[in-house]
Amino acid sequence: MTTQQIKTRDQVEEAYTWDLTAMFADDAAWEQELTELQEKLPKLAAVQGSLSESPEQLTGAIEVLLDTQRSLEKIYVYASMKNDQDQNNTTYQTLDARAMQLYSQYAQTVAFFEPELLAIPEETLSKWIEENDSLAFYRQMLEDKTRFRAHVLSQEEELLLAQASEIFDGANKTFGLLNNADLVFPAIEDENGQQIQLTHSLYGKMLESSDRRVRQDTFKAFYSVYDQFKNTMASVLSTQIKTNNYKAKVRRFNSAREAALFRNNIPESVYDTLLSTVENRLSLLHRYVALRKDLLKVDNLEMYDMYTPLLGDAPIKFNYEEAKEITLKALAPLGDDYVSIMQEAFDERWIDLFENKGKRSGAYSSGTYDSKPYILMNWQDNVNWLYTLVHELGHSAHSYLTHKHQEYAYGDYSIFLAEIASTTNENLLTNYLLETYQEPHVRLYILNHFLDGLKGTMFRQTQFAEFEHFMYESDANGQPLTQQFLSDNYREMNAKYYGPSVNSDSEIALEWTRIPHFYYNYYVFQYATGFAAATAFSNWILAGKEGALEKYLGFLKSGSSQYAIDTMKTAGLDMTQSDYIDAALDVFENRLNEFETLLAQKK
Repeated sequence: MTTQQIKTRDQVEEAYTWDLTAMFADDAAWEQELTELQEKLPKLAAVQGSLSESPEQLTGAIEVLLDTQRSLEKIYVYASMKNDQDQNNTTYQTLDARAMQLYSQYAQTVAFFEPELLAIPEETLSKWIEENDSLAFYRQMLEDKTRFRAHVLSQEEELLLAQASEIFDGANKTFGLLNNADLVFPAIEDENGQQIQLTHSLYGKMLESSDRRVRQDTFKAFYSVYDQFKNTMASVLSTQIKTNNYKAKVRRFNSAREAALFRNNIPESVYDTLLSTVENRLSLLHRYVALRKDLLKVDNLEMYDMYTPLLGDAPIKFNYEEAKEITLKALAPLGDDYVSIMQEAFDERWIDLFENKGKRSGAYSSGTYDSKPYILMNWQDNVNWLYTLVHELGHSAHSYLTHKHQEYAYGDYSIFLAEIASTTNENLLTNYLLETYQEPHVRLYILNHFLDGLKGTMFRQTQFAEFEHFMYESDANGQPLTQQFLSDNYREMNAKYYGPSVNSDSEIALEWTRIPHFYYNYYVFQYATGFAAATAFSNWILAGKEGALEKYLGFLKSGSSQYAIDTMKTAGLDMTQSDYIDAALDVFENRLNEFETLLAQKK
């Protein structure tokens, strides 16, 4: 038996790595930009005390601020992406740390800005905006910032918080290093007797195995590592939660959740509506889990049985070249211009494709206003990674169109909207595959994949959202977040979501130890709301609803020129209501019905 080895970074073929030279020609160019930015900071500091002098002075100060921020983003993102290529590379660990230090220096330099802006009387600021065309361009940005009047501190207090930014980010950084660089997972024996060293990427793939022994060994071996570090993980996660609760309290918010959602002007009711609507329909998930138990013919359904295809090994799989071709066809309903963006991503090396030693796990889309919207992946030849590809391309297309159609001031979009474009692509892919493959066994597999996908996105992410909120409330109420407390309550919540057919009294109680999104401060719920919104958009586009495609593309181009809730209303969707969530769960129910019907015909 031999052990499959992971390639080092220098062994990966260049064609399958992202081309960051389009961002900086080399590290020396990055150094030059960093030096130039350090020289800009005094110019930014010099505008302190002048914002209230005139609308022209305020406009000039905003432009200096944005120019500095634009350079900083480029420096920071490049260093971060280089570090993500191989987190064992000390050169890029250093660049990343220096970028963080520069960001901290920048934050200290601009700590004056918001308190000074908010010291301008509201009536005066409104008058200036009405009378000065240049300042009027920044109306939305200024209104967004002045919403924070009750939550911005004095200049001295803001400076103290800015000086502590690296400390506040410490728990997240520590978790990232532990999870991606330091933890070493055991090797297990695959179906063919080959020793495979587990990684984050391979963990998911091995859980899809049709061999239950492989799934069990994978699950237990993987969690054995987290079990060794559960007390450390509890301490790190508790520190993250205490940090965000502290910052919310200091800024006079009632809770960390209110503070997190306030940033994007999202009513807390949106969060509560998601939890209550999904909870009311957990019977659908229980029904699907019970079906999974029956089809797998097991006495006890374990959490490691939740990802294997119900009908055995996948009848379809795709290599990367095949995946590119399918992507272009599946996204054709979005129009030729959209498809051309996908082709550009493939042709111009936006994508860092394969896993290598030290590479950050998972997948993401990143970049800046002045760069390509790059994608990091850890590709495997299966349907999951095809979906991941179209998902991340959705993010990148959203960024591409926003940057093309908005000035820098509005050239980003709310996190609340971020998952909609990506998941719309996923829904279009599912539709394409169901239209392409009519063979019952393949169709059953695709339906199974969709049901598992919605389970993982709407049900599982809502579970994470509920547990995240539970942790924050527990800490705020003085409850120590020990590993035992977290594990006991996670086990209980897992049982609530998956129902009586699955055994939750297992290593799954430790799942909280490995979820990066628990460090993102109320981010994860947006996967579920985004999926539901994407379901609405994809259904309208595929049905040829009048104006649906134009409104959807308008959303992709809108950036932050409106508040997120208003952007969605302009696109035809009111996300303050529950109907779009129920509609997505209706799709789950309809496809579950179809799945059961095909199974009955197969017997």
